Amino acid sequence: MKLRHLFVLSCSAAFAISAHAEIYKRVDEDGHVTYSSTPIKGGKKLHLEPLPTMAPPPKQNKAAEGFPRVNSDTQNRRDDTRRRILEDELATEQKALEEARVKLQEAKDNPETFKGPNGQTFRNVAKYEENVNAAQEEVTAHEKNVEALQTELANLK
Repeated sequence: MKLRHLFVLSCSAAFAISAHAEIYKRVDEDGHVTYSSTPIKGGKKLHLEPLPTMAPPPKQNKAAEGFPRVNSDTQNRRDDTRRRILEDELATEQKALEEARVKLQEAKDNPETFKGPNGQTFRNVAKYEENVNAAQEEVTAHEKNVEALQTELANLK
């Protein structure tokens, strides 16, 4: 068993030594540069300095830096306040959503009309669609706000 470990270790060392390759560079008459790890005709061996390395900076613990900590009672009060604020915002947004839905229905029910020079009544389809689209966008915005607030409330502990 020890012989097997010794064999694996020696093979690993042999592969690590062979991993350091020589680099050759050749520039032809047209100025094309060719690099190779094997000697090439007209190529020169490059002598490269090893890349500088540095150790990573030590990790710092934020608590050790005097990072502010709060006790659980204070955090619970903050969480309760946040929950109340979000619930109030949700109620306000739901009310605004209902009002926007009413406005949308009114926009759909009341087509835009105008009277021509001869007294004939015409529908202004472009103005009607503009009003309906604006009301629909308002409804969609309030629906997204309600959904976001419900998500935030669900994420609270």
